[in-house]
Amino acid sequence: METDFTDKDTYQDIFDPEGYLHTYYNPKSGILVVDGFLDFALKKLHEAFVLRGVKGKTLIDIGHGPAIYQDLSACESFEEIIGADYTDRNREYYERSLRNEPGTFDWTEATQKVCDLEGKGTSIKEKRKKLKDTVKKTIKCDVLKSNPLEPLVLPKVDCVMSLGCLECACSDLETYQNVLKNVSSLLKIGGHLILTEVLNCSSYLSGGKRFSCLALTEKFMRNAIMDTGFEIPDLEVIPRKYDKDQFELCNHDSSLFVLARKVRDV
Repeated sequence: METDFTDKDTYQDIFDPEGYLHTYYNPKSGILVVDGFLDFALKKLHEAFVLRGVKGKTLIDIGHGPAIYQDLSACESFEEIIGADYTDRNREYYERSLRNEPGTFDWTEATQKVCDLEGKGTSIKEKRKKLKDTVKKTIKCDVLKSNPLEPLVLPKVDCVMSLGCLECACSDLETYQNVLKNVSSLLKIGGHLILTEVLNCSSYLSGGKRFSCLALTEKFMRNAIMDTGFEIPDLEVIPRKYDKDQFELCNHDSSLFVLARKVRDV
């Protein structure tokens, strides 16, 4: 289903964190739970941080939205995580979730799955504390700017992660390529970029409102990432488990995970 491009100010004005989390991450009915994406993402993030040894001082989590699951493995491998998102509402909700405040979305199942993957006997309470202690802050971010963290200028970091964000921020493939360069500018040579995107998606419904999504393919993603100065140790695509009712809410046909290593500036 086509829709006009949703600009960043529309996200700032109308994006509803609670509605989004319920639609996409509800443990029983969430689109990204039912279609297999969440389990896939948790497994691939565990592999990246634990098995492939992606680690360092600082990780920037760009476009985290109101979700925290993506940081559950990362907090074991980095001294600090800095969140970054465009909308005030998402950053506020993210901070409340890190504190596990009453009324925020319940990530217990995802947290338990990560603890099980790690196999160290970590309790959910211990994992929550580790996550809260490792995420130092969340800051305003605009990936369309050459320095996405403007006006802040941070030292280059060891890892940048962005899950399901960039395709929503870009109106066309040329913009996406430029956004990759903007995000890459935050990374050291030898640092890692972790991305997930849904593929061949034109729009998604959240909180009763429809938002645009840039239709991406595996071939485009592979070429765009390599053209931005990266090698790709790991790229995996999983097909979506089809559900007619959910397909009308978000029309992607597969999900992609990429772990890339920066080898040069472009």
